[in-house]
Amino acid sequence: MKLWEDFGGNELFLLLTAAAAYLVYFLLIRRPDKLAKQIRILSLLWGMSIGILYDFTIGGGRTDFYKINDLNNYEVTDVLYYLLFAPFGYFFFYFYEKMKIGKKTFIIYVLVWALSGVFFQWVLTAAGIITLQKEYRIAHSFPIFLLTQTLTGVYIQVLKSKEQLSAGE
Repeated sequence: MKLWEDFGGNELFLLLTAAAAYLVYFLLIRRPDKLAKQIRILSLLWGMSIGILYDFTIGGGRTDFYKINDLNNYEVTDVLYYLLFAPFGYFFFYFYEKMKIGKKTFIIYVLVWALSGVFFQWVLTAAGIITLQKEYRIAHSFPIFLLTQTLTGVYIQVLKSKEQLSAGE
């Protein structure tokens, strides 16, 4: 793993984005309506694991549809990129609970998050953090985000049937 090939705009953008995401995360967990500690940890791990899973399957290996940062090899800033998935896992869980997503609002919630994921991927591509390869298009990510967000929502419903998600209730 290299420190970095060239510390430039994409690494700076990634640092600032990660700092902003974690700032929002830390502000949310200070609120009285925060998620329970075990759910908070689970949501962070879920977000990071899903991101790494897709990056190691469709973003690397035999498919290799995109590369992260400057190289197809790993750099230290790639770790920052992977850590960026964690707070978004928490945001998905947190707003799912706070907005009281149910059967009538589930599809809209999932669609908004899937579209947000595509938009964020577009931003990361424009910033030079993600480089698409092998005729892969950002639009190809929409069904992947849709599937992922749907499975995450179903997972939250299973969790809710077994335990309380919020710490403040």
